[in-house]
Amino acid sequence: MIKEFEKLREEEVEILLKAPVLVSILIAGADGNIDKAETKEAVAIARGKQSRAREQLVDYYILIGETFEDKFNELVAGFPLKPEERNPMIIAELKRLNRILPKIDKNFAIKFHASLKDLAKKIAEASGGVLGYLSVSYEEAKLMELNMINDPSKF
Repeated sequence: MIKEFEKLREEEVEILLKAPVLVSILIAGADGNIDKAETKEAVAIARGKQSRAREQLVDYYILIGETFEDKFNELVAGFPLKPEERNPMIIAELKRLNRILPKIDKNFAIKFHASLKDLAKKIAEASGGVLGYLSVSYEEAKLMELNMINDPSKF
């Protein structure tokens, strides 16, 4: 168990563990198509963060990295195909972080939030553009700042 999560209820921990997968699905599917490049990038980023995450988040990413791809595929299969139906459901789940993040260590919360935004940006850049990079669709750009999650540095 991540020490920052010790005082949280089980469902709150579950949201924290699911958040990177939800962000990945939200951004990858923003344009209506969750393509292989975005899926591959999401999995690679999650696995890469196991060793390259901000120090305080390494244990967190080791924990979620083990099951990230399976969780991603499971959640994609459980959500509606159309982004106009799927995205509000994911956004509602991510908004639950607004009640959870103030309950944990502020430094962890700030780094966690920044890490989710970094994940969103990298996934958005994973498809399109020259050689598949540096192009973000309008739909992805609207969502990748993750404005539905309050900035923990302002608590």
